[in-house]
Order: sequence, then structure tokens, then C-alpha cells
Amino acid sequence: MPNRIIPYRQDLREKARYLRQNSTLAEVLLWEEIKDRKLGFQFHRQVPMLHYIVDFYSHELQLAIEVDGDSHDDKVAYDQQREQELKAYGVKFLRFEDIDVKRNIRYVVEEIYHWIEEHKNQQK
Repeated sequence: MPNRIIPYRQDLREKARYLRQNSTLAEVLLWEEIKDRKLGFQFHRQVPMLHYIVDFYSHELQLAIEVDGDSHDDKVAYDQQREQELKAYGVKFLRFEDIDVKRNIRYVVEEIYHWIEEHKNQQK
């Protein structure tokens, strides 16, 4: 099955590039664990979708992974709206707290791995 491309605003390309070049420590740590198909599927960083940018995305799995930072409490309603709109396109979400990625990356990677194992056959 070919990867489904979700449309996005063209002006987000530059913002996504900026975010890739200015990643948080948690994003860098997680990227080192999931890049280069280390979990069997390709992930991309800072991917524009519709009017939003997701931290990590696998087109093959239709899985977005978000790392929620310290100021996340202010963005709960925004994130809910974004998830609702993207779920209409078949995107699934995993969310992790910034502090969990920094303090327990093994746990985070295991959670992603288990999700993939449970859902990978649904993509074929």
C-alpha cells in the first residue's frame, strides 16, 4: 500500500525546517532511537500536516509521536483539536512527556515498539 500523503499548508515547510534545526533535547534523544528504521519503520521529524506540524511521523504506520514539553498545559485544547482533525485522515497518536523521554528513554522506546507490534499488520 503506498504511503498516504496528508495535505498541508506550504508555509509550514519553512517552520518545520526551523523546528528540525532547533529540536529540544527530548526530541533529539527520541530521534536517535527511532531514526534509520531502528524500529522497523521509517519515521520523519517535524512533519507538516493540514495546518499543524507533528514531532515525528511514520507514513507506513500512520503514526504520529508527540513529545509534550513543560508548557504543554497551555496547549491541551489545541492538541485535542489537532488530533481530532488528523484522526479524520487516519493518523494515530502516541504522546510522551518531555521528562519521561529524558529520564527513561528505554521505557518510551519500548512503548513505541509495543504499539508497532500490535498495529503493524493493520497497515498492510
